[in-house]
Amino acid sequence: MKRNKWMSVAMFLLVTVMVLSACGSNGGNNAGEKEANQPAAAAENDSKNTSGDKKLYIPVISKGFQHQFWQAVKQGAEKAATELNVEITFEGPETEAQVDKQIEMLQAALDKKPSAIAFAALDSKAAIPLLEKAKSSNIPVVGFDSGVDSDIPVTTAATDNIAAAALAADKMAELIGGSGEVALIIHDQTSRTGIDRRDGFVNQIKEKYPDIKIVDIQYGAGDQLKSTDLAKAIMQAHPDLKGFFGANEGSAIGVVNAVTELGKNGKITVIGYDSGKLQMEAIKNGTMAGAITQDPIGIGYWSVKAAVQAINGEKVEPMIDTGFHWYDSTNMDSDTIKPLLYE
Repeated sequence: MKRNKWMSVAMFLLVTVMVLSACGSNGGNNAGEKEANQPAAAAENDSKNTSGDKKLYIPVISKGFQHQFWQAVKQGAEKAATELNVEITFEGPETEAQVDKQIEMLQAALDKKPSAIAFAALDSKAAIPLLEKAKSSNIPVVGFDSGVDSDIPVTTAATDNIAAAALAADKMAELIGGSGEVALIIHDQTSRTGIDRRDGFVNQIKEKYPDIKIVDIQYGAGDQLKSTDLAKAIMQAHPDLKGFFGANEGSAIGVVNAVTELGKNGKITVIGYDSGKLQMEAIKNGTMAGAITQDPIGIGYWSVKAAVQAINGEKVEPMIDTGFHWYDSTNMDSDTIKPLLYE
């Protein structure tokens, strides 16, 4: 009897322990599930916060980065990005002859599904298929410095290069006395800047100055060394040459180098485009008569600002004229010109 009583007590205790163990085990599993779910919920919340706080991304694809001009454009783009709280990248090919490389950069930018794209075309036609792809994906495109032969860009922030080159032609005519032989070194014949600066200068000479003869036009890809060789060849072929127009920074410095190497300082009037340290030095020492300066910081700034406006559905003018000025040794330190020159 007593034995049966103790056996009943033992069985009761055993059952109680098993029940409590089972409850403890289930509670442990529930806690484990809750703990496992917490990081997932936190990760989901973090993702929402990241998405909500994510900045607009605008790749800025330039024609290059080797000249001081493009560094000034980059400075303007970064200024706008900071003011407007957007993320940008700034890149361009090693030389302004690498159209294929720039197209690859544009494709890579599109693959990142950006909010908008700012693009300065090396070739006014080659990029159009990719820009059409951007349009079909509702990615606004803003041209800057050099546009494309298409209405896809919502705007283009640039200098009026035809008018600016015409001013360079007027200055050339004035400085060589309205007659004589002149030549041009242009950076390319595919971009809008190359085409417009060439045509702006040439047409102005033909229309206004019948006694000035353009004896040669060559294309140096904006490369100083190549432009130097081309300019030297032109001067040797035309010993009576009186003037030379270099249509961008690299072209102009190439002409200056050629004039110096052939001992033609003071005998050939050199007019440039853009500024930069070497051009400014050439103007100061008299090797270059003067040049057209753009507003590269303004070009970069408006390329990003207009992109943000387009993203937000705001009205954007089809062209943003960022202005130009003639500068020489008499005004390069003035309040108007000095801020537009870059070193």
